[in-house]
Amino acid sequence: MTKRRSPPSSTDLRGFVRVRGAREHNLKNIDVVIPRDSLVVFSGVSGSGKSSLAFGTLYAEAQRRYFESVAPYARRLIDQVGVPDVDEIEGLPPAVALQQQRGTPGARSSVGSVTTLSSLVRMLYSRAGSYPAGQAMLYAEDFSPNTPQGACPHCHGLGRVYEVTEASMVPDPTLTLRQRAIASWPPAWHGQNLRDILVTLGYDVDVPWKDLPKKQRDWILFTEETPTVPVYAGFTPAETRAALKRKTEPSYMGTYMGARRYVLHTFSTTQSPLMKKRVSRYMIGSVCPVCDGKRLKRESLSVTFAGLDIGSLSALSFDALVDTLKPAAEGRFNELAESTTRSRAAGKRANAKRVAAGGAAHDGSSDVRRTPNLSEEKRIAAQRIAQDLVARVGTLQALGLGYLSMDRSSPTLSPGELQRLRLATQIRSNLFGVVYVLDEPSAGLHPADGEALLTALEQLKRSGNTIFVVEHDMDVMRRADWLVDVGPDAGERGGEILYSGPPDGLADVALSRTARYLFGHERPLERSPRPASRWLELRGITRNNLHNLDAAFPIGLFTAVTGISGSGKSSLVSQALVELVSEHLGHELPAPEDEGDDAAPSVITKTGGRIHKGADAITRLVQVDQKPIGRTPRSNLATYTGLFDHVRKLFAATKAARAKRYDAGRFSFNVAKGRCETCEGEGFVSVELLFMPSVYAPCPTCHGARYNEATLKVQWNGKNIADVLRLTVEEACEFFVDEPAVMKPLSLLYDIGLGYLRLGQPATELSGGEAQRIKLATELQRSQRGSNLYVLDEPTTGLHPSDVDKLVAQLQGLVAAGNTVVVVEHEMRVVAGADWVIDVGPGAGDEGGKIVACGPPRLVASETTSRTAPYLARVLG
Repeated sequence: MTKRRSPPSSTDLRGFVRVRGAREHNLKNIDVVIPRDSLVVFSGVSGSGKSSLAFGTLYAEAQRRYFESVAPYARRLIDQVGVPDVDEIEGLPPAVALQQQRGTPGARSSVGSVTTLSSLVRMLYSRAGSYPAGQAMLYAEDFSPNTPQGACPHCHGLGRVYEVTEASMVPDPTLTLRQRAIASWPPAWHGQNLRDILVTLGYDVDVPWKDLPKKQRDWILFTEETPTVPVYAGFTPAETRAALKRKTEPSYMGTYMGARRYVLHTFSTTQSPLMKKRVSRYMIGSVCPVCDGKRLKRESLSVTFAGLDIGSLSALSFDALVDTLKPAAEGRFNELAESTTRSRAAGKRANAKRVAAGGAAHDGSSDVRRTPNLSEEKRIAAQRIAQDLVARVGTLQALGLGYLSMDRSSPTLSPGELQRLRLATQIRSNLFGVVYVLDEPSAGLHPADGEALLTALEQLKRSGNTIFVVEHDMDVMRRADWLVDVGPDAGERGGEILYSGPPDGLADVALSRTARYLFGHERPLERSPRPASRWLELRGITRNNLHNLDAAFPIGLFTAVTGISGSGKSSLVSQALVELVSEHLGHELPAPEDEGDDAAPSVITKTGGRIHKGADAITRLVQVDQKPIGRTPRSNLATYTGLFDHVRKLFAATKAARAKRYDAGRFSFNVAKGRCETCEGEGFVSVELLFMPSVYAPCPTCHGARYNEATLKVQWNGKNIADVLRLTVEEACEFFVDEPAVMKPLSLLYDIGLGYLRLGQPATELSGGEAQRIKLATELQRSQRGSNLYVLDEPTTGLHPSDVDKLVAQLQGLVAAGNTVVVVEHEMRVVAGADWVIDVGPGAGDEGGKIVACGPPRLVASETTSRTAPYLARVLG
């Protein structure tokens, strides 16, 4: 057992990091001493200041010091976090940050590239692969789809090809051109312009599309010609023909663009993510027929190892990959033929996935070659590379990631999965004397996987490193050597060090919100389950690792879906349930995971299966996810929830505003008439310092207020519009207490645990959990008539247990109003308070995808085959 350290005396600070005068964000000029070579957990409620201390102060200062030693030119190429507001930090080693963030935007980023395993695999195929007779050896670059020499020439290394067809652009051929038969045409004036041009060109825009001659239909959709003709805006076809005959002066000259050309041109040139997403709906994606979706040229795919080409090997789960490579890693090359049999089985599963996605089945011809007949040189290379691969993948398996595959696109990973991939890479790097700063590494982790995480952190510590973890998980806190509890509350009411020392000592700190949960003073959220009377039944669900699964969700109750990471619970709820209910309600299917603005259109995989019964009891579907509420600082809490509209109306109704004829638009920082022109309503200006981090300084004109002087002179109850945006939700509740229209969203935000956020807090500064709760509060403003289905995926991510209680109270309120709530959840206190639990598993990937147990929490807790049961039983007592 690790010996617990006592807090140091003021004279003995060897082996400790000492912080003096930290003021970053809401930190109140704090001093704190933290041990090195230890597992240190920073705890506190959401918004208390723990991340400001761990990341904004300690990591930022460590990075700043490191960059002082880096060549100025190199500094320009690295994203720097800035200079922290702190007086002094002593004893701080170099630091590595592993933060919560989404995968690298881009269709080409994958698990293999994030972990660098792809580079090793390419080297394995280049140096030790089985080549067809007469083929020259290929370099590692030839096995990369991201290089010109490796990419499939047909799909350019994307694995998909896209086409724009008549069916995709004209979904309803019974409509006329005037009735917008061509759905892919641009909306509003631009679309009207194209119709007017066709009238001038003599096309009939008032007959059903299907009745137009095929030659005309093909020209309208697919022509590459761009004729410029006179346009008579507002004229009927007969009036247009008459005007052309008389050679009347036209309204303007219009240039025609074919419908397909418009889609492709807009997708490749627009700077608007919304426009790109809109036109991508009309681009049909399918698996490339040349490379079968494997993204590589034929020559590269003709090379095999253990009977598999590199595309098939990359599609294996890490668990299957280790089975395939182990004989080579141990020098048992004669057993690679047996490994080939297992590989074929895994290859068949990958084949099934490709066929389901619309691709062609692999012919399996490469499977007949045997790898054992290698030269001595190739055997040495194969064993060395395979050993390294097996060791690296072993680290990933230990972190509960054995169900992932190298070809999994990184934007589809959860933040927790991505952070654990980076953690595994760090464990293998064998660094010494480093501070690792982690942001909630337990996020998205089932308690059964938490032990593996703690083992990995202990391994890093034993290697001579210091681990700083920002965390809400009680099990991680109990295993810590040292706790730094920040609070007592959020925002202005936080930012103080309540405790710094061994975990047991926190029990004596009365102000600590964490202590109540760490030492079991707070009861679990268990309640008597409501009885189920109606059911939403799904049959034959096939999606990812779910195969012909039947599932039933009780209507009008609170259901928690559990299971270890990768078991299939998100596939069941966030994909299958959402898509089938959306389809039943006649809604457009949810967009696939966003892969960045430059990504190609996704191949939409449709869920197999159907709703058997119960759908008629659902009148509306609400999916509350953790995607950002906006991409720029102009989107904020006040604008997203709609409360800012009411605030601006209050200002516009003041005597001063009416005297100057200011309308509500005057008080928007996005409108030219009211905003500061120097910063265009941003409130700050960027100062580029070449090789140093860019500095964001308050605007010299408005000093961060965002509005021009004339607008700021208008006050409502003693505050101008900029003052209001600086208020926290809690302060705003007091300020607007007599304004019901403003108070409704404010009180919901406060009740859901967001009282510490400022009204003008930019969307870019919000965590995924905060964004999800803002969306939920916005939804709660609607009048609750019941019959809604609310779906939430891990809503407690990033939440302190005290904030979890507030969130669950709101969700239970939705159920009490007659709605159905389904949450995917790992927090056992939430699961204990559910009416019904569906446990998916028992394992991850191919070993999951089944319903292990379902029923009230206490019934599921008694199921011996469930990985969730023992942890749920521990909470229930």
